[in-house]
Amino acid sequence: MAKLYFRYGAMGSSKSANAIMVQYNYGERNQKVLMVKPQLENRDGARTIASRCGLSAECVFMEELEGMDLSGYDCVIVDEAQFLTKEQVEYLVHIVDDLEIPVIAYGLRADFKGNFFEGSKWLMAWADTIEEVKTICWCGKKATCNARIIDGKVAREGEQIVLGGNESYISLCRKHWRSGQVKRKETD
Repeated sequence: MAKLYFRYGAMGSSKSANAIMVQYNYGERNQKVLMVKPQLENRDGARTIASRCGLSAECVFMEELEGMDLSGYDCVIVDEAQFLTKEQVEYLVHIVDDLEIPVIAYGLRADFKGNFFEGSKWLMAWADTIEEVKTICWCGKKATCNARIIDGKVAREGEQIVLGGNESYISLCRKHWRSGQVKRKETD
């Protein structure tokens, strides 16, 4: 029985690397995977999923998925799933329930303000299996929050979606996200 998986984690938790490794594992078993991402995510190139550790894979856009024949695929993997719309998550549910193809979606759970992204909200509601991909804060505790950094400080206002990587975001534990402390205080 096919399932819809949502694997979420804070920035830098190796979600994209994990997605690419899962594709590799399917390929080792002679199974075919379709890699997908939302069109607005273009930091690594139009049709590329890339991880910070250097892994990359070709992909199609989520916006193209409805017109595709998916019958030859054994699995669909979606990266940056937080950027999906409710309708796109519904289409993933259709792929799982009606086409009986497993879908593994990777993304952030919440934005820099601690609010759900639309895609994440509906994946949390409808996924058969929800798994956390873990990373750590600078203090060593589990990081669960994404902090947007502007001029070295945690931003509290702004547009929900501003694409960026290590230059714009860090993962923090809730305590340090709330306090805005982005690194260990230097002692004299």
